[in-house]
Amino acid sequence: MSVPPRIAFFPDSYEEVNGAAMTCKRLTEYARGNGYPFLVIHAGHKNREWTDGSVEYLQLKRSPVSFSLDEELAFDPFFQRHVNKVLRRLVEFKPDIIHITGLNDVSIVGSYLGWKLQIPLLGSWHTNLHEFAAQRLKQIMRFLPQKYSEGISSFAENKIRDGAVLYYKMPKVVLAPNQELVDLLGKGTHRAAFLMGRGVDSEKFSPAKRTVDDDIIRLGFVGRLRPEKNVRMLIEIEKELLKRGKTGYKFLIVGEGNEHSYLEEKMKHAEFTGFLQGEELSEAYANMDIFIFPSETDAFGNVAQEAGASGVSSIVSDKGGPKYIISDGETGYVAKTKDDYVNFTIELMEDREKRSEMGRKARELTIANSWDAIFAGVYDGYAETLRIAGERKQVNGDK
Repeated sequence: MSVPPRIAFFPDSYEEVNGAAMTCKRLTEYARGNGYPFLVIHAGHKNREWTDGSVEYLQLKRSPVSFSLDEELAFDPFFQRHVNKVLRRLVEFKPDIIHITGLNDVSIVGSYLGWKLQIPLLGSWHTNLHEFAAQRLKQIMRFLPQKYSEGISSFAENKIRDGAVLYYKMPKVVLAPNQELVDLLGKGTHRAAFLMGRGVDSEKFSPAKRTVDDDIIRLGFVGRLRPEKNVRMLIEIEKELLKRGKTGYKFLIVGEGNEHSYLEEKMKHAEFTGFLQGEELSEAYANMDIFIFPSETDAFGNVAQEAGASGVSSIVSDKGGPKYIISDGETGYVAKTKDDYVNFTIELMEDREKRSEMGRKARELTIANSWDAIFAGVYDGYAETLRIAGERKQVNGDK
């Protein structure tokens, strides 16, 4: 790309602590590192503007009536009060493309102004909000008979998913973190759809960070301790391990959330570290022997990739994005049922050599995914957006 496009980026998650926010910040760092012109417009705790190299920032405060979607992630129904301020920044910055990231307050402003200013849109999918919502509804309606709660949550999930797909008809190009979502968006929007995976820092996450040397087998989990992560499966796995007389293990659970106290009450052999970051997080991953991630709602599953970079094999669900991260039977296992989780866990607990070999292969596979390669692909998406926009402009001009 001889002249890099000027990008106005509207991430739904930026200051929060989650995989989507981390990816958005990494993309920003990639643009800054390469000197590409980049404007980031995101929500924060106060209004402010600043510049760092080739990257310009506009942070906008959400109103007191904002409501929580997921931990710190919120939705402000009055966020459009910032439209004129954002409009002025866009006119000053003169973007070639507006990059939106989902059906949220920030990207809705970006979409509207893209339409108003006739700036082509690219959309990237980061979070399966439809599945998050379904899991939350199911949790709220536990007092109902199972068939009713599942019916209502399934109906809501389908409607929210359909609404999100409809929203992604506005961009000319859509990016998604796994092939399942690429196919869904491509078919549902009739837009050009491409894969946007995730990279991993193979120096930060490495087997060399291990600090324990004992005979305890650590069964790890990293993530938010919330219903959408299906964390109660960890309780069921431990029950079966106890029933089958297994010893010499403990669960190492990293993260916080409203399921913490319930898990702590029900689990017999578990260490809860709370939220970790930096070197402590790297050590926690490396100290695990088997990574168990039962979430069925993750669009990608950065944590499974970070575990792999740490030399740890994973057992993941057959639903969602994490199943695309591992090579089933080589770097980990894909579980369809509770029995699968239990049987795969026991198999790896009892076979140290297999566990070690799978961990080695997991690191080899994972570290091939560099962030630079991922974001070079995003810029290919920008180029395709401009190409399609140019073709349509020419066709409309001919008419």
